[in-house]
Amino acid sequence: MNQKKTEKAISRRALVGKGFTAGGGLLTSGLLPATHAMPSPTARIRIGQIGTSHPHAAGKLAAIRGLDEIFELVGVVEPNEVQRKRVAGKDVYRDVTWVSQDELLNSDVAAIAVETEVSQLVPTAKQCLAAGKHIHLDKPAGISLPACRKMHKQAAQKQLTIQMGYMLRYNPAFVLLFDVVKKGWLGRITEVTAEMGKWANDSLRQELSEFSGGGMFELACHLIDAMVTILGRPEKITAHNRSGYPEKDRFLDNQLAVFDYPHAIATVRCNHIDPFGFPRRHFHVVGEQGTFQIDPLEPPKVRLALDRPRGQYKKGFQEIETPPSDGRYDAEFEDLANVIQGKKKLAWNSEHDVTVQESVLLASGMKLSPHLSPTQQNNNNNNNDAK
Repeated sequence: MNQKKTEKAISRRALVGKGFTAGGGLLTSGLLPATHAMPSPTARIRIGQIGTSHPHAAGKLAAIRGLDEIFELVGVVEPNEVQRKRVAGKDVYRDVTWVSQDELLNSDVAAIAVETEVSQLVPTAKQCLAAGKHIHLDKPAGISLPACRKMHKQAAQKQLTIQMGYMLRYNPAFVLLFDVVKKGWLGRITEVTAEMGKWANDSLRQELSEFSGGGMFELACHLIDAMVTILGRPEKITAHNRSGYPEKDRFLDNQLAVFDYPHAIATVRCNHIDPFGFPRRHFHVVGEQGTFQIDPLEPPKVRLALDRPRGQYKKGFQEIETPPSDGRYDAEFEDLANVIQGKKKLAWNSEHDVTVQESVLLASGMKLSPHLSPTQQNNNNNNNDAK
């Protein structure tokens, strides 16, 4: 007889509101500076967007426009006329006010979503910070670890928030996972296994070939962010990168990264030659007292196993129903609004974000700084030890 029981999870908003904070290897207290130029908690937050080229740009703008009780969209910047004409006819961009970057930076907006091509994310973010704006910065945080550090230092000096666009942070299954880990219900974590893939056509392969880190850099950074949220900074990272079609391009389409921790080993895979890559995406956490499986990631399905009853959950395996998401990116901007209004601190501090960026670059086989000589780079990487 099948006695499998479906348990009801806590609501996504309730978990996000608890204000768990990532950093230092566990979910601990936050280190963010005070918020800057807080608007009235009841006033709509004036916001703009720079860039339409990022793969998530349209979705982020849709979230902002859909949350019109929270945000007032002032304008969108797209300096490339060809790109602007390409997207202008799409529903999400209809009736937006197109402005120049200088106009947006000199306006009274409190926040800016940075959705440029990856190479321009950090330079654009630094301009926004210089203008005194909080930012939502899409992933990944550029190709240079020193530039990422400088950006976060700049934000700290000006008491501004950088919210990275790692979407799994607000996925209801991951919100529950972070809460379960914080409570210690899984015991000491010994294993994380995760995978995020898709089938990349020739056009996407060409686009992603711009960066030497392949899909691990551009896509699996979401998984690495979640891993660092749980385990903190790895002691060592070993990257395994393969190209399935070397006669066609240099795109690294089949990748595995191994992350060594004092009491755990984590593995992250990214496969861009997987025709069933999207439904096979998963994130599994194993501890000495339980396991937490998210498979698939979207829409998430959760299977929890515990060695003893915990809270509302029983001993043994059970499937957990997670609350439906209002929209893929809605929770990100709801959380950003709460931070800007001074209601909470962002759960992921600058130390965490810099650790993620370092881990992403090393896991992708990329240089920590593209401008260092080979000798300097070897000294910096120290055989890929994340020290």
